[in-house]
Amino acid sequence: MGSGAGDRGWAERRPVLFLFLLSLFCPAAPSEQIRYRIPEELPEGSVVGNLAKDLGLSVRELPTRKLRISSEKPYFSVSSERGELLVSSRVDRERLCGKKPACALEFEAVAENPLNFYHVNVEIEDINDHTPKFMQNSFELQISESTKPEARFILGSAHDADIGTNSLQNYQLSPNDHFILVNKEKLDGSKYPELVLKMPLDREEQKSYHLTLTASDCGDPPLSSTAQIQILVSDANDNPPVFSQELYRVSLLENVSPGTTVLQVMATDQDEGVNAEITFSFTESGQITQFDLNSDTGEITIRNTLDFEKIKEYSIVLEARDGGGMIAQCTVEIEVLDVNDNVPEVIFQSLPGLIMEDTRIGTYIALLKIRDEDSGHNGEVICKLEGDVPFKLLTSSRNTYKLVTAGILDREQTPEYNVTVTATDKGKPPLSSSSSITLHIGDVNDNVPGFEEASYVVHVAENNPPGASIAQVSASDPDLGPNGRVSYSIVASDLEPRALSSYVSVSAQSGVVFAQRAFDHEQLRAFELTLQARDQGSPALSANVSLRVLVGDRNDNAPRVLYPALGPDGSALFDTVPRAAQPGYLVTKVVAVDADSGHNAWLSYHVLQASEPGLFSLGLRTGEVRTARALGERDAARQRLLVAVRDGGQPPLSATATLHLVFADSLQEALPDFSDRAEPSDPQAELQFYLVVALALISVLFLLAVILAVALRLRRSSSPAAWGCLQPGLCVKSGPVVLPSYNEGTLPYSYNLHVAHAGKTEFNFLKCNEQLSSGQDMLCAESSGALFPFCNSSESTSHQQAPPNTDWRFSQAQRPGTSGSQNGDETGTWPNNQFDTEMLQAMILASASEAADGSSTLGGGAGTMGLSARYGPQFTLQHVPDYRQNVYIPGSNATLTNAAGKRDGKAPASGNGNKKKSGKKEKK
Repeated sequence: MGSGAGDRGWAERRPVLFLFLLSLFCPAAPSEQIRYRIPEELPEGSVVGNLAKDLGLSVRELPTRKLRISSEKPYFSVSSERGELLVSSRVDRERLCGKKPACALEFEAVAENPLNFYHVNVEIEDINDHTPKFMQNSFELQISESTKPEARFILGSAHDADIGTNSLQNYQLSPNDHFILVNKEKLDGSKYPELVLKMPLDREEQKSYHLTLTASDCGDPPLSSTAQIQILVSDANDNPPVFSQELYRVSLLENVSPGTTVLQVMATDQDEGVNAEITFSFTESGQITQFDLNSDTGEITIRNTLDFEKIKEYSIVLEARDGGGMIAQCTVEIEVLDVNDNVPEVIFQSLPGLIMEDTRIGTYIALLKIRDEDSGHNGEVICKLEGDVPFKLLTSSRNTYKLVTAGILDREQTPEYNVTVTATDKGKPPLSSSSSITLHIGDVNDNVPGFEEASYVVHVAENNPPGASIAQVSASDPDLGPNGRVSYSIVASDLEPRALSSYVSVSAQSGVVFAQRAFDHEQLRAFELTLQARDQGSPALSANVSLRVLVGDRNDNAPRVLYPALGPDGSALFDTVPRAAQPGYLVTKVVAVDADSGHNAWLSYHVLQASEPGLFSLGLRTGEVRTARALGERDAARQRLLVAVRDGGQPPLSATATLHLVFADSLQEALPDFSDRAEPSDPQAELQFYLVVALALISVLFLLAVILAVALRLRRSSSPAAWGCLQPGLCVKSGPVVLPSYNEGTLPYSYNLHVAHAGKTEFNFLKCNEQLSSGQDMLCAESSGALFPFCNSSESTSHQQAPPNTDWRFSQAQRPGTSGSQNGDETGTWPNNQFDTEMLQAMILASASEAADGSSTLGGGAGTMGLSARYGPQFTLQHVPDYRQNVYIPGSNATLTNAAGKRDGKAPASGNGNKKKSGKKEKK
């Protein structure tokens, strides 16, 4: 294409664009159409127009709006910098539209963020880029000399693919004397030449003529082509063939099968003989490929299948020639009728990769184009969605639909949708097709982690190994990726915040709860944690659950005897019994406690040794010592009982207590008897004494070895301060040396064994409640209720053993004794230390056991739980804490009673129940 043609095309485009200035200056709505006009064959990169400006988009919006062209064939593109519509490939009007007078390309311009599209119409102008061409380079005519002037002869026509003024406009004949040329026009507007005889021919003068036929258009510049005409003058054939019709019209359905007869033309010739023999032929046989012609009969049949979508009409010129060479022509026009033989096609455009589940209703998802090559009702298509999906189709324009959301999306319920669009035309019968796409739903952090249980309860036995797993919580989150990745933490607890980390921890990944220390049921029986499961979404979502940890009890605490106890000076106490005591008389009661719970704290009392077997009985559950028979004349006035207290654990733990009982009617009578009379030697007690001495010697040797090792190690040190405690005169031991034996899981009480010599060896229990100063060593060991001396006293005789603190002991008015022997303060005083409290609790425990057995003999007034008559008026209910919560009494639902009553059914003798310390220590 020359530059002149290009300039002319642009010049013609400017007036057309001027007509649309108002629409170009206004922002284009999705339903409006942007129109441009360009000449064909523009070079690639040519600017059609500023599409962004015509759509009302600024240059700054272009990167985010992502303006582009949606078309099946990319004839155009959009400049990303300026938004101009550019030619991207060759535009050939003849190939696109053929002979149509108007040729336009329609497509959609798509803009995103938000998604929208605009209709664009680009009209293609024809340029004179095709030269008129004849199908044959030469034509041969035979004209009889007898042909009269004004006879007409149809010549072969030329074809020009252009339209309008650029198409074939006229034919010209080279100058001659006998022939002239007449331009004729067919019904379809095409032109063809007719040769007209101007003067009669004379074969004798000239046998042939050579003429030049020129076909030209009116383009700028005009184009033309030529064909040679050779005319042979023959002998006279006076009558040419004549067709029955000059124009034949017929209509055919496009689905007719090959071999079907279209029509049969008829021609006659008035001549005779050879001059009357007519043969039929196509004038342009090379162009006719769909039909066959019987040259003898003039019957036209279908050779190949017709297709309305390709060619809608055929125009065929037939020629009838007689034997003398005279010809006649007629035109056959065949119209192809459309049949609904094309299935609608659904084309998805602008499909997203993911649709987020929080997408709002009415959001554009995709653009659908429907294509049906049929025409009329056969090409009208209706689309619908199959199935129950949260989407719907909106009609945008003819054969264009929008797919939008019509419901709430939830990825956890439906992660993807298989959307099927069915397109059905209006033909008879209708044809339909379906096209499916899969829309994937993107995840949003819209689900809170959920625990498997509403709350957790975990039972953990005490003394567990530190670091052991005690529980595991599990939470699930149906979201994906970080939105569903759960981590665990402890957010609250009923423990002290500072101590929480030393008790438990939780694995952030697995939810396993670990014990950071060994639990002690006696210190901590239960605690509650609040665990949180938190996902890693943005923003993060979390849920809490409570975890209650119940610490189970183990039998790790031996029973502890609270009564009988040692006196303030370390001497043994004794109980007096009236000589006239009848069988069943309540002499005293062994009071013991166990820090454990349940069966582990269920105590039983057993007699291990008795000076006079059969004289006393011991309550199995109450610990009450009663007379089994009356005192005989041969029975000693001084009796000794060794009682074992066992708990119900597996294996059971035990402790022992020694009771000193004196039969006397008065305190003055009991004291000389207790100090002067000596009991017969007990071989087993002597053996026990020797074992204690042996263990003491071994302990002394062990302590000496330890002290020696420490001294050697300190000697290596350069600091003289390390020898400060070994220098003479600086470290003075006072009292017995005791090593604390407190271990985790046991009550923090320990004892030492004090041995005094006053005629008899006696084991006394002392409370290790004094803080040791630097340099002191103390060892308190417990074995079956008896404690053995492992402590070395100072070698200096000037330092005597300090008496134990008396602030934790009962006063004389508070010390348990026989009924009616106390004259304490009626108002009562609360015990001033923990040990006194535990003694009181043990007494209440014994009373509870007595009530459960139904054999309680403790009498008292109301409000004292039956204790004031036996143990003094200060033991009132308001002064005694309830210790029954640690005790489980199987097979009994009895409760404590405060009914008053006598213990033995009769008043005891005066002076009974007074407890005195032995004036001299007994020896074994």
